[in-house]
Amino acid sequence: MAKFELTLKVGDPAPDFTAPTQTGETVTLSALRGQWVVLYFYPKDNTPGCTVEACGFRDAWETLRSRGVAVLGVSTDSVKSHERFARLFKLPFTLVADPDKTVVKAYGVYAEKSFMGRIGLGTHRVTFLIAPDGRIAEIWPKVKTAGHAAEVLAAIERLNSK
Repeated sequence: MAKFELTLKVGDPAPDFTAPTQTGETVTLSALRGQWVVLYFYPKDNTPGCTVEACGFRDAWETLRSRGVAVLGVSTDSVKSHERFARLFKLPFTLVADPDKTVVKAYGVYAEKSFMGRIGLGTHRVTFLIAPDGRIAEIWPKVKTAGHAAEVLAAIERLNSK
């Protein structure tokens, strides 16, 4: 199996996109310029690790929002799947539906991976922190779901104090 390696690096401009959300509306990344954006990619709605990660961002939501941070969760699931996932776990932030894999491919997170002994293509769990100027400020290429939201919040605090 090929080793997963990101092509985007810290300092690169974040690839822009417009995609549907769990509400059926669309979100455009460049429209969020001027604020921090947590762009996290995850494999599948309503699965154990993805739920832990999403609920972590949900639980940190008030703190993130009070600092003007936007959170976008991206998977290749449908708008309908995202709507159910957001409702079931009371997720207050935006979930981006990418069933045609445009966004996951633009960020290089859709690649070969191994799951339960089988090799196939899928979305890697990666988080990008995008600075107010639209550049990538931090990347977590191998996310540990528990405690990840706190880790991202700490990075925002650290970068804001520079």
